[in-house]
Amino acid sequence: MRFDNRLLDEIRARLSLSDIVGRRVTWDRRKTQPGKGDYWACCPFHQEKSPSFHVDDRRNRYKCFGCGASGDHFRFLTDTEGLSFPEAVERLANQAGVALPAPDPQAARREKKRAGLAEVCEMAARFFQMEFSAPRGEQARSYALRRGFAPATLAEFRFGYAPDSRDALKRYLATQDVPEEVMVEAGLLIKPDNGRPSYDRFRGRLMIPIQDERGRVVAFGGRTLDPDGQPKYLNSPETPLFHKGVMLFNAHRAREPAFQAGRAVVVEGYLDAIALAQAGITHVVATLGTAFTEEQVLRLWKFAAEPVVCFDGDSAGISAAHRAIDRIFPVLKSGYSFQFCFLPDGMDPDDLIQKQGVAGFETQVAQAQSLFDVVWDREVSVAQLDTPERKAALEKRFDDLIETIRDPRVKRRYQLDLKFRLSNLFFEQARQGRSGGTKGGGGRFDKPAATGRAPSPDTPLYGTERLVCGLGVKYPQFLDRHLERVSALEFSEPLHQRFNDAICALVSDLEHTPVSGLVAGLDEPLRQLMSEVVGLGQVSDDAPASRHGAFSALAQRFPLLKTHPPEDFVEAAYLHFLDVLELKKLERELEREMEAAETELDEASWQRMQAVTQDLSRRREECAREEAELAERAKKIRAAPVGAAPAPASPQSPEMRTG
Repeated sequence: MRFDNRLLDEIRARLSLSDIVGRRVTWDRRKTQPGKGDYWACCPFHQEKSPSFHVDDRRNRYKCFGCGASGDHFRFLTDTEGLSFPEAVERLANQAGVALPAPDPQAARREKKRAGLAEVCEMAARFFQMEFSAPRGEQARSYALRRGFAPATLAEFRFGYAPDSRDALKRYLATQDVPEEVMVEAGLLIKPDNGRPSYDRFRGRLMIPIQDERGRVVAFGGRTLDPDGQPKYLNSPETPLFHKGVMLFNAHRAREPAFQAGRAVVVEGYLDAIALAQAGITHVVATLGTAFTEEQVLRLWKFAAEPVVCFDGDSAGISAAHRAIDRIFPVLKSGYSFQFCFLPDGMDPDDLIQKQGVAGFETQVAQAQSLFDVVWDREVSVAQLDTPERKAALEKRFDDLIETIRDPRVKRRYQLDLKFRLSNLFFEQARQGRSGGTKGGGGRFDKPAATGRAPSPDTPLYGTERLVCGLGVKYPQFLDRHLERVSALEFSEPLHQRFNDAICALVSDLEHTPVSGLVAGLDEPLRQLMSEVVGLGQVSDDAPASRHGAFSALAQRFPLLKTHPPEDFVEAAYLHFLDVLELKKLERELEREMEAAETELDEASWQRMQAVTQDLSRRREECAREEAELAERAKKIRAAPVGAAPAPASPQSPEMRTG
């Protein structure tokens, strides 16, 4: 439905934005000035400690200066409660006492039809509930009790039973004056094409009503009670009320808890969702037996920025995750992604809750893999890398997948991170191939054998240069953001210079620089340096392990990395190291000017010397100040209790590092 701007303006005029937002936030007393319609709070859309979320009642706008979220009355409801725009308008119109215009006749007829079908589905739900409590519902009740569902849960989720009869529901609805064609359209009856009488779609099944965002019953899911019955689960067909590719089971209950918790859990079956909800995990929804659709992905992002998808850890669960990836990738956007939790083989969420309780389930969810890692494992686990053509094929598969991402910033992050991950993989595979450690030329490798350390010549700022090389590989986003500065660096060690030139070339032309060729072109000194910066050389016992490379040598040079400091701190240190190298470049420039002045000093050279001297003095002061600030921050990070320091954005989650 389209709404006239005058209607929307009237609603905004009658309701203050601060009143609507104030239900979700606590205003900061120091910065807020109610008399001026000026309100400040910590942002409800992201975690922060100082208020950067601003509401302007005079302009009817809000904006967060931290994450960039902005909008008006209606946008706030759609983003915090997952309402559609028409639903937000309808709710606020009721609060404001503004009458909504009657829909056009055609829309009114469609809505009346949908309302009639919803009423019929509600009748069917009540019938199934009555049968569940009646004598012939004994088998369904016994099954529900064996699954551990409490009476309050059975009532809340409106468990029912469809009698094992050809027309029990049909006869009941007929007594309520429901026409047969309406029962068929609601998906409750099946009408054979051969002219035979219609019959109940659901027979001998435990029944779970499927409700829309308003809580209306629009469809049903039925679980067979016959051990040999097929299909095991049966959902209503597509109807004017029910669209499987859009809906999520339990969405109307989970929406608010998901927003409050800042997280959402997605499971495959509605009984799993009910079991988790009964255990207190109320921010849970379920898909309805179909592969993820773009509509469901976008809908889930209304619940949380990174929903956790829980699949069984068997081959079927992994296959389902892989199918979901292909639907998610095209709609990835800055700040939004998914995580994947693969449960122990043979267990579903209900089993896990029964055996290990909520704590066991939460432990599994905490170990969820990022979307990036699942994509990587999917492609690399089956890859054969024993020839240049097969390496190129793997790279192309990644390129083709990344090409489906529409958001240019997220696409860039994936291109960058996957190129560096592939370079590490190809380097390790080539090194193990030379040492005879490769298993069949595939994507799985033996534990890396110790290699010689890269040469350590006595050159100025050797350690700083190697840190810049290592951090550029471990955090390629830093290299990408500061590529112009990094590519202009002058290293005192030629090996470092060649290494830096190689990784800068990779970043500057991501789409046209094949990784396999780049790695193959590394000579032995560069291979040794790559081995050190990616942690494939001699690994210390206390080096922190990670899923895709320990970076142990880098952690030895920069021990604070072992504490997992915030990424902004690491980037500040990286920029400081760049400043130090640039400062050395200025010193060399001044030395050259002074040497030239010994033989010939004119006004122009004197002015250049003066300018370089002043610039050098300023940069030295800045470096000293930066070093002191970093030292103070490092001291606080080391002193922080375990787990208190904010975790850095994962290098394996490119979509979470953009914006």
